[in-house]
Amino acid sequence: MTTTRESAAPRPFDAVLCDLDNVIRFYDTSGLAELERAAALPVGTTEEVAFSPELDGPALLGRVTVAQWVESVATALADGGGMSGATARALATAFAEAPFAADEAVVGVLRAARAAGLVLVLVTNATQQLEDDLVSMGLSDLADHVVSSARVGVAKPDRGIYEIAAGRAGVAPERCLFVDDRRENVEAAVALGMTGVHYREPADLRAALGFPA
Repeated sequence: MTTTRESAAPRPFDAVLCDLDNVIRFYDTSGLAELERAAALPVGTTEEVAFSPELDGPALLGRVTVAQWVESVATALADGGGMSGATARALATAFAEAPFAADEAVVGVLRAARAAGLVLVLVTNATQQLEDDLVSMGLSDLADHVVSSARVGVAKPDRGIYEIAAGRAGVAPERCLFVDDRRENVEAAVALGMTGVHYREPADLRAALGFPA
């Protein structure tokens, strides 16, 4: 049976605000893991250091460049890990240069959402390198707007970045669907009246949009 526009249920939102990392973009950290094992470090040590608030925060707020962030990670590894400066720098560089790719299934769903008339805004805690990364993945045209923490100076889960994103979309927060892999970010969006999706797999996004599985 064909569903007409008049008989179809109205959408509960007019815009999709979507996270980037671990929703659209995924990293391959196998090379970094090999270096960590060679240095007798637990796998994940470099990321733990890099994502510590004192190092990660300035990068995500655009206060330091990616190169400066890498330098700070190398310094922290050398100072706290009892390793040579060369090893620490190799680990920090491998972290920063880990290859990444887009999940084409998610990209397809998001393009379909735009085609259906929804405004798409990427809302991401990112470095000053984000725009180049989107180009490298062929996604510079994916969204109507991009709200990067490094450009607006505020990061999730601060309510300010959600308000900026809704403003870019041109709709009230109550008319936004927010998608993120981190529960605290989703909870912050819901507190503003947005519909929240705690993302784990593409089916979560398709279901929220009412698309076929």
